[in-house]
Amino acid sequence: MTTILLWSAAVIAVYVFVAWLLSVRWTRADIVDPFWGPGFVVLATTVVLANPNSSVQMLSTFRAVLLLLVAVWGLRLGLHLTIRWRKEAHEDRRYAAMRAAGTQRWWLQSLVTVFFLQGFLIWLIGLPLQQALSANGPVDLLLFAVGSVVWLIGFLFEAVGDWQLTRFRANPENADKVLNTGLWRYTRHPNYFGDFTIWWGLFLMSVACGASGWTAFCPALMSVFLMKFSGVGMLEKDISSRRPGYAEYVRTTSTFWPRPPLTAAAATD
Repeated sequence: MTTILLWSAAVIAVYVFVAWLLSVRWTRADIVDPFWGPGFVVLATTVVLANPNSSVQMLSTFRAVLLLLVAVWGLRLGLHLTIRWRKEAHEDRRYAAMRAAGTQRWWLQSLVTVFFLQGFLIWLIGLPLQQALSANGPVDLLLFAVGSVVWLIGFLFEAVGDWQLTRFRANPENADKVLNTGLWRYTRHPNYFGDFTIWWGLFLMSVACGASGWTAFCPALMSVFLMKFSGVGMLEKDISSRRPGYAEYVRTTSTFWPRPPLTAAAATD
């Protein structure tokens, strides 16, 4: 297992280094975002290929399904973020602020503080997947089925939420409006809730395939990032000042967990 972990760490280091080279070429550190999801596909595939006792052809049916679900999620997210990235003429304001606050050698500083950091997180959060895909023992069918359902719920929330937001933003008339229909009627962040659910589903499936229970800290860490830092916390820090009507949306709509929206009267109680 140690050899496999070293191989996966090396491959991910090269992967994010390539992303960094592209960021230097285009002066846009935000290219790191489209590399996030596919990074887990690279990680999972590396583990399978580096395992001397396994191969893509020799994977058990359930471990092959796990690899497939990682690929479906990671490649869809990567494609979605790549399309969004290409439509933006300038660097995302989050990374632009980091660039402004960084040193004169931000291009080099970003290699560690942005790209290698993301690579480390991919490797760390992917530990349950690495253990599961390098195991060869029996599979807990019931737990795998539960994890698959959890994954599917999360995938639908994330993919449908992203699609609804893309359609909404494509209409110039919605430039200063707040999306409060579809899944966005039940939670202000259906895509982040979906990502959260996906990770817990992948964890359950990984444990069913032989991953250790202690790797629960991996989806837990991802949950903290989504709720407090890189996801909801960062996005909502100043969004009310940028979007008229968002304050009212906050009063009536759940921050993260989906629930029916409150009426205006209930929100003021």
